Amino acid sequence: MASSQDHHQLPAPKLKYAPRILIVRAPYYKDIADDQLKGAKRALKKADALVDVVDVPGALEIPTAIALAKNSYDGFVALGCVIRGETTHYDTVCNDSSRGLTLLGLDGVCIGNGILTVETIEQAEVRADPKDQDKGGGAAIAALHLIALRQSLSRERNQGSFAPESENIIVADTQ
Repeated sequence: MASSQDHHQLPAPKLKYAPRILIVRAPYYKDIADDQLKGAKRALKKADALVDVVDVPGALEIPTAIALAKNSYDGFVALGCVIRGETTHYDTVCNDSSRGLTLLGLDGVCIGNGILTVETIEQAEVRADPKDQDKGGGAAIAALHLIALRQSLSRERNQGSFAPESENIIVADTQ
């Protein structure tokens, strides 16, 4: 059972400024989504983040909503829940929502993925509960870590200390 396992979580990072965060939530399973939102908001409040929340119909719409808003926020928290049913729709929703978030992340968008993919409602309840696994809070902290990394890399580039040392420079042989 997942609830009896210990999970290491990084503490929230220190940020240079209060980030602007959009939580994109799919409240298909409303009680689960509400718990995830509580955990995410609690974690973001500790970071003094400015938080907006938008609801979308389902997990498949979360990446699109983030793509539409990517230039208006420092980071995003994706919250939702997909529970295995009797058809292959579960696989499509899990894979495509995850792929969409991954592609956005590889494009430089700071996203904490809190879309639960579970077999049962009971598993979802344990993972969403802010007093148990708090995956909503974990997703918020993940987004904050990515924002802190981007802030750190931007600072280093602006100060000129991000340049590689000469022994690490690889020159391609053009002959």
